[in-house]
Amino acid sequence: MFDQAAILQAVTGGKLAQLAEITERYANPAHSVAHGGHVRTIAAGHYAVAGLSRHVRLGEFVAHRSATGIHLGEVVRVEPEVVYVCPIEPGEPIGIGDTVIRKGAFRVAPDDSWCGRTINALGDPIDGRGPLVKGRVKRSISNTAPPSMTRSRVEKGFMTGVRAVDIFSPLCLGQRLGVFAGSGVGKSTLLSMLARADAFDKVVIALVGERGREVREFIEDTMGAHMAKAIAVVATSDESPMLRKMAPLVAVTIAEHFRDQGDNVLFIVDSVTRFAHAIREVAVASGEPPIARGYPASVFTELPRLLERAGPGAEGAGTVTAIISILVDGDNHNDPIADSTRGILDGHLVLDRSLAEEGRYPPINPLASISRLARKAWTPDQEKLVSRLKALIHRYEETRDLRLIGGYRPGSDPDLDMAIKQVPVIYEVLKQTPGEQPSADAYADLATALRNAAGQAPQAARQRG
Repeated sequence: MFDQAAILQAVTGGKLAQLAEITERYANPAHSVAHGGHVRTIAAGHYAVAGLSRHVRLGEFVAHRSATGIHLGEVVRVEPEVVYVCPIEPGEPIGIGDTVIRKGAFRVAPDDSWCGRTINALGDPIDGRGPLVKGRVKRSISNTAPPSMTRSRVEKGFMTGVRAVDIFSPLCLGQRLGVFAGSGVGKSTLLSMLARADAFDKVVIALVGERGREVREFIEDTMGAHMAKAIAVVATSDESPMLRKMAPLVAVTIAEHFRDQGDNVLFIVDSVTRFAHAIREVAVASGEPPIARGYPASVFTELPRLLERAGPGAEGAGTVTAIISILVDGDNHNDPIADSTRGILDGHLVLDRSLAEEGRYPPINPLASISRLARKAWTPDQEKLVSRLKALIHRYEETRDLRLIGGYRPGSDPDLDMAIKQVPVIYEVLKQTPGEQPSADAYADLATALRNAAGQAPQAARQRG
């Protein structure tokens, strides 16, 4: 432990104000100068600090004073003599003997005025619109999920405006849904369409590992006017793995703040796969061995910690409805991250590349997608209808090759005859672009299209006759 004079000497040189600003983000400011250490060894991805082993805990943050200023790092490993720290900022200059001070848990103080703003993973604004107003309550980004028996039940369905979702995989407030797809299939576009749902008071978006050029396009073009009730937390692909790991944690902490105020919040992560990749980079750099296709065990510990924080709050509070995109490597829907998240979430939408190649957007496969809470959103009649629609689609798809080679004779199977007439109409109804007005009633749109198709068939037969 350093004495007071040593600490004051460590923060002189014009850096005291910067250190004080960082200190405001942490749980107990009294700890900010209580315990210090120094850099002993430096390696790629982390550095070792002596003198802090008895005073810090795994996951806490420290402040490192270098020649360029005060920089943050997270404790990723604790040993009797040294602790290992992963720097937050890429390219931080680190020297042997540099001073490192314990900070505690990283905290943010959300406020209603943050709506419409874009911030980074450290909670700082990056939209050029001035500083953020700090809220009255500071929250640790490492919070745990509410106890299961104190949470309210998920009961109320809502309309997203996306017909393929509202008919086949309807959602409820407080539900957690995964969007599974390979690269370039349309995950981000579908997320932006879902973000426009009128059921939510606030929208919190975590863009993790995104291309830098796409961030502004997503916020200004895709979200547009809907950004007025949204907060975007951004960590682009060129930023450090620590920032990419922190972005969803900061975003879900903001969502929890609004939920506790009674708001219904939509929490979007694009994508949780890149969040898992960031955890893997940090864990491997700290010496953790991989156990499943290169992923260490901590990845499968952190995923449920993040996802379980979404959902309904306590009785009387609001809800956090989570829509999480999962990038499946090589279109393999059974890779470790996809398989793990599918078991945690309350449903999944599968985006099919073949449907995208046919020009059917959003390319949601209605047979492979499922909402585990659909029965809470469907009426009994709607449930029967959707069951019948899925049977027709399945019959239509399984006989596609047979029909293409001319092996089917009309009239031999009434169900298939109906499927051939109705499924192409269903597919047309499910097509929707981001520029279209959200559907107010997906079932009414479907019924109108089927009636029109049924009325046109006799007319076409008369014309042929």
